[in-house]
Amino acid sequence: MTAAAVPPAVPGLAVDGVLFDVDDTLVDTHGAFAAALAAVSRRWLPELDPARDAEVLDQWRADSGGRYRRYTRGEVSYREQRMARANDLHATFGGPALDDAAYDEWNALFEERFRAAWAAHADAAAVVRRLLDAGVKVGALTNAATEYQIAKLTRAGLAADVPLLVGVDTLGFGKPDPRVFAEACRRLGTDPGRTAYVGDELDVDARAAVAAGLRGVWLARPGLGAKDANGTAALPTDVVIASLDELPAVLGL
Repeated sequence: MTAAAVPPAVPGLAVDGVLFDVDDTLVDTHGAFAAALAAVSRRWLPELDPARDAEVLDQWRADSGGRYRRYTRGEVSYREQRMARANDLHATFGGPALDDAAYDEWNALFEERFRAAWAAHADAAAVVRRLLDAGVKVGALTNAATEYQIAKLTRAGLAADVPLLVGVDTLGFGKPDPRVFAEACRRLGTDPGRTAYVGDELDVDARAAVAAGLRGVWLARPGLGAKDANGTAALPTDVVIASLDELPAVLGL
């Protein structure tokens, strides 16, 4: 693979590029999951009190079985991890075991409600535009499939300004492998040392970016807890912001 030439730095800028995670960084995937899971709960967990929807969402996001991370390591297919997570929910909350046919029905309803709820976070578009206007290159690196995330960014109104550069299917594996960060920088046309990566997972996003030679920034949005979705707590050495509005200042722009 031929490396792209890295253009000279723009005078006065602290970074030349910013790579963003997509889910719960640019797009409110948390809210979209809530809508999708509420719908499948009414259909498949009819005895469950809707007041417990937050518990269902918490279990889905926690993914204690590590199903999604196995997918990002290339160990299982997307369908296998999604079906396993659906059955994990049902086992916990009293739903039926899903065979292939039942899962297809479950997933059709989930996807319908999930996609309908995709929306950008309120702070995303303006900050992206501020970076671009300052001469900073912007792109996205995600642990989900490329076409799926392009559709998500498009529905959220961000695709024109935030090209999806690397998905989990680009190299066949995802973060925290340093090779995906290197490939994203290559495609963005920036040196890793002058590129920031911003994401909502402290270990897989911010710390993994630092380990790959980038500047890692953890986006810890209010209401989602002092730890990330995987239970990892920040250290004084971690760069943490509560909103994307804080990002330009953190990067010295």
